[in-house]
Formats: sequence, structure tokens, C-alpha cells
Amino acid sequence: MTVGATETTWLPAIRKANGPLYIAIADAIAVDIAEGRLPEGTRLPPQRALAGALGIDFTTVSRAYNEARHRGLVEGRVGQGTYVKARRMKGLQPAADGLVDMSMNLPPLFDDAALTMRLWSDIASLQGEHGLDLLMRYQAAGGALHNRAVGATWLRPRLGNVPAERVLICAGAQSALVATISSLAKPGDTIAAEAIAYPGLRALAAHLGIKVVGIPIDENGMIPEELEAICESKKLTALYCNPTLHNPTTATLPAARRKAIVAIARNHGVAIIEDDAYGAIPVAGPPPLASLAPDIVYHIAGLAKCLSPALRIAYLVVPDRQSGIRLEGAIRATSGMAPPFNGAVATRWIEDGTAAEVLAAIRREVTIRQEMVSRLLPRDIVQTDPEGFHLWLHLPPPWTRGDFANRLRASGISVVTSDAFAIGLAPEAVRLGLGAARTHEELHRSLLAIADLLQQSPAASSLVV
Repeated sequence: MTVGATETTWLPAIRKANGPLYIAIADAIAVDIAEGRLPEGTRLPPQRALAGALGIDFTTVSRAYNEARHRGLVEGRVGQGTYVKARRMKGLQPAADGLVDMSMNLPPLFDDAALTMRLWSDIASLQGEHGLDLLMRYQAAGGALHNRAVGATWLRPRLGNVPAERVLICAGAQSALVATISSLAKPGDTIAAEAIAYPGLRALAAHLGIKVVGIPIDENGMIPEELEAICESKKLTALYCNPTLHNPTTATLPAARRKAIVAIARNHGVAIIEDDAYGAIPVAGPPPLASLAPDIVYHIAGLAKCLSPALRIAYLVVPDRQSGIRLEGAIRATSGMAPPFNGAVATRWIEDGTAAEVLAAIRREVTIRQEMVSRLLPRDIVQTDPEGFHLWLHLPPPWTRGDFANRLRASGISVVTSDAFAIGLAPEAVRLGLGAARTHEELHRSLLAIADLLQQSPAASSLVV
């Protein structure tokens, strides 16, 4: 591209697209703006000149420029032409003094303007692919078959080949959990889970009138022998577990324990609900329980932690066709269906490789943030994983979880105490999310504040006003 006072020469590098050519040209404009090849204020070639250079009709270029204008990428100036618009990117403001809310367990933001623009361009391109039907029509409760097939493709590296008929699309992992538990258990039944478990499970079980018994855990996750003892003493309907980068402790269940737990569940006729919210994040990890025992495992793979929390899409892999029919009925009864638009966005991102690029960007950012944790916080009280974006902080005495959280809150930092996760007695621990900080500087300041507080005594810190 060359930029002169009166003339601009630019040709789009058009990616292979399933939709119309004008969408591909608009996408190319978006990418070149994000990557700096079309700076703010640059005049695009006249529409007829670009049409001639590309060997296409004028109408296609006109529609492409209109599409780019609709996305807020360019603006028309009467009598002058079409220009790249100045970008005004606004985001959430950090808390006072740059401290952040670390109670939310969000994937960290990555600094990649081209990838960010590609995410938005893919969303805009759905108009050309689907038209009004995507916005004005319902889908089957379990999702459109094509979207289910693409979901199976996304899961293939971890689960192997799964037929699309065994994949259901839900409106987020919690929706999948609601459908699964409500179809497996009835009021008064008992299910088991790690003694420190995802709060959404406890809330759902209480709402459904289902009892939850906690299985003791250690630094490696659920202890199989403890599960065996409970299975022998109680009638369990199902076992819920979060075996990879466990929330909140970050423990990843070793392969040997996974096999033992599957064998115990099978021997006692207990269905397994595998919450694999973080399973896609490790580059390589132990096989999911669903790959070891597909006939008894209900596998929930949400996209919130590995792609986008805003999508509210989760893939639910069921053991067989019959259970799929039952679960589809539960989805219909509890949430109706996953939003078709969200499912289409996920499909587009997976098919064109954007999802894989986002996952790689999240992994790179996690590495940077975990390195900060290793430098700034005492290693002997931090339980975390180099590939995870949260950590479990074991508080040294005489700190209690309540005192520690209150002191942090006074400094502008929110964390989650163990009470939210405990089934039974709560340990003196808190969970910290590393992804909520928008910048490395914000996270650095927050971690320093936490490290400083740990060096004080509760009595001394309470005197600070």
C-alpha cells in the first residue's frame, strides 16, 4: 500500500470465504486496519478503481464499502471519498488505584488487535451467510445439526471421534448442568462432588431438592478410596467432578485416579457428570473421563473459559442416542434452546480457525500472568497450575479467610473465600482470578498488595484506616 496526497492504492488480501465476496472484502478492510496496513485517515481507492483492479463489478465493491461503514470501520466524506475511521476503543475501567476485582474467574484479555478485529468481523459476516433466518427462527432444543457437528470437531483432540448425534448445544455450562442433573436425579436423591466444588452445583442442587455429599480431596484432586467408601455407604445417583484445572484449587486429576474413579462409578452404577470447563486450556493433559467411559459420562465442555464468556455456549456430550433424547427434552423444559446466533458465532470461529487462535492467545497470556504470580506471591501457600488463570491461596495463621477478604476489599480487591465452594467445613483459603486485570500493570499492583497484606498480622492490618 502506498499513501499519497491525492491517491491511495490498496488491494485487499481476500481470505477464502463461505459467504458473499463483498463480506470478504469488508473482512480484509477490517484485518488491514487492525494490523496497521490501513492507518486512521487513509483514503481507500475509489470504488470503480478497486472494482477494475479486482476484476469484479462496481456493485460488489459498493456493498463492501457500505458493509465496512456499517461496522464503523470507514466513513464517507462528501466529494472526497471513503476514509478509514478513527477508532475509539473503550473498555471497562479499573477500580480505584488500579486494583481489580479478582473474584471473577475470567480468561485474561490478550493484546492482539488483528485477532480482536477478526472476532468482530466474523460476527458481522454471519449476516451474509444466514440472513434474517438466524435472527427470526427457532432451532431444535439441542442445536442445529451442523453446529453440533462442528462442536464434535472442536472436542475431537480430547474426546476422539464423537458422532454429532451425541453432542447437544446448551446455553452455557450451567444450563447443561441444569439439564443433566434434573434428568438424572429427582428431589431427595443424593449426588457426590469434590468436597470443594463449583458453587453453581451447590446452588442448583439446593434448588432441585437434591442432596450433595462431599468427597475428600488432596493436592491431586478427588481421592478414589474416599469415593469408594461413600459409594459403599450411600446410594449415589451421580458423581459431579471438575477433573482438569479444578475450580477453585486448580488440581488436575492424574490419569491413574481417573481410571480408578471410572471403575468405582461403573461398579456402583453411578453416572458421572464431567465439568470440563478448563479442559481445552492445557496443551496436553490426562484424558477426559468421557474418553475413558463414554457410556456413563456426561461431558460438559463450555466455551466461556477457553474462547468467550459472552457466547454462553457449551457442548454437552451424552452417552448414547436415548440419553440424548432425554437430555434434549430437559433442555427444552429448562432453557428452550441455546441462542442460535451464539451457536452460529461459535461455529464460525471454530471453522475458520479463529477459535484456535484465541485459545493460543489465552495460553500465552496465562504464561505471562503465572510468571508474575511465581515472582510476587509466597510459593508455599499458593496452589496453582502454570496453565491455569486462577489460584487457591492457603492463608497462613493467624489469618482467617473472612479477615483476609475484608482487608483486601478495603484496598479495592475482591476475592472469593472458601465458603462459596465448601461442602462441609471450609478451609482458610481464598480463590484469586488472574484474568480480570486488564493489563499486566494492574495485576502486578494487585499481587503486590496481596503479598504486602500477607506479611502483616490481622491485628496490625485492622489498625490501618
